[in-house]
Amino acid sequence: MKTAVSVLLLLISTALFAQEKNPVTFVVKQILPRQQKNLVSAVEEMPADKFSYKPTEQQMTFGHLVLHIIGSNNHLCATIGNMPEVKPPMPLKETDSKDTLVAALKSSFDFCSTALDKIDDSKLGDEVELFGGRKGPMAFALIALTNDWADHYSSAAMYLRLNGLLPPTAQPKK
Repeated sequence: MKTAVSVLLLLISTALFAQEKNPVTFVVKQILPRQQKNLVSAVEEMPADKFSYKPTEQQMTFGHLVLHIIGSNNHLCATIGNMPEVKPPMPLKETDSKDTLVAALKSSFDFCSTALDKIDDSKLGDEVELFGGRKGPMAFALIALTNDWADHYSSAAMYLRLNGLLPPTAQPKK
């Protein structure tokens, strides 16, 4: 019994040390599955015939929002993982089928997961190319990624509510 407790304490302390060694990248990696689940579920919740919906003339369509999320994930995660940006064989369009856009969204999150596996906190200060050719620290790309996920989910939730649908995080627990 004492040995089992000692082993358990060793495993817990090892896990805590690993977390503290790379707290920023650890947290981003922990945020990804929840945001992935919520964003993919939100897109799946929207009926296919509502992908052309936009609340006002100045706003993007829901399909364009999905396309924007895919592009943002692919660009930022390519930067974070120091990998070539994923480009589909045929350019995606906001008018593509719901199934096509959902599949591309899921792939973009898989790509982000792969990219995040390639980074740790020792790279936070490394200079990377950001949007529009600007340069900045890797930490900026990581923070922009998590901010984008929150912003994109908020937008998707609003589009769903304006269409009489509850976003995933507002739905009753099953």
